[in-house]
Amino acid sequence: MKNIYSEDAFTGLEAAIVLIAFVVVAAVFSYVVLGAGFFTTQTAQATVHTGVAQASSSLEVVGNVMGIQNTDAVAAGQLSYVNTSVALTAGGTAMDLTQMVISYSDNNGGRNPSIANTTDLTCGQLTSGGLDTSVAAMADIEWCVAQKINDLNPTTPNNLLESNEIWVLSIQTPDTATVNTKITFNLQPAVGAVLPISRTLPGGLNAVQAIY
Repeated sequence: MKNIYSEDAFTGLEAAIVLIAFVVVAAVFSYVVLGAGFFTTQTAQATVHTGVAQASSSLEVVGNVMGIQNTDAVAAGQLSYVNTSVALTAGGTAMDLTQMVISYSDNNGGRNPSIANTTDLTCGQLTSGGLDTSVAAMADIEWCVAQKINDLNPTTPNNLLESNEIWVLSIQTPDTATVNTKITFNLQPAVGAVLPISRTLPGGLNAVQAIY
């Protein structure tokens, strides 16, 4: 039977069509490969940024941690509460402190996994003597913001700790916070690692004193 097909019929136009098809397929394949690579790179970058944010705390302690002893606690040798000043770390974004969890522990068995905060976080201003009577009047173990230094919104108060602001936190302590006791507060912000604050109470307590 005579072959009706001939190699001579394969014209330049057909060759161009085949070449274009190969180029299009190669381009699509390259786009898919590059897209997958870009997606993997972006995912890895996001993972790194998230890891850095979680590994480093967004808060830092500024200055000394002050121990406050109320008159009623003098005879018992108990610490009433501590005042600690906190600020954002360099480059940190504004932080809503209502989302922060503060826990407490000491070597006398005192434990509190989540110290409650006051309704609006405020507990008045420190007096000239360093005592805040509104803190002492709180019936339960709570924490609050006793003072805002460099407040960026003095006329419209909010609960956002912002850059360059320093907030004084007053944190009440239980009856187990007595002389020669190591106490630890863990400040857990909504984003970032826990900021631990560990101090050992001295053998004698004054009304106001720095604790180390």
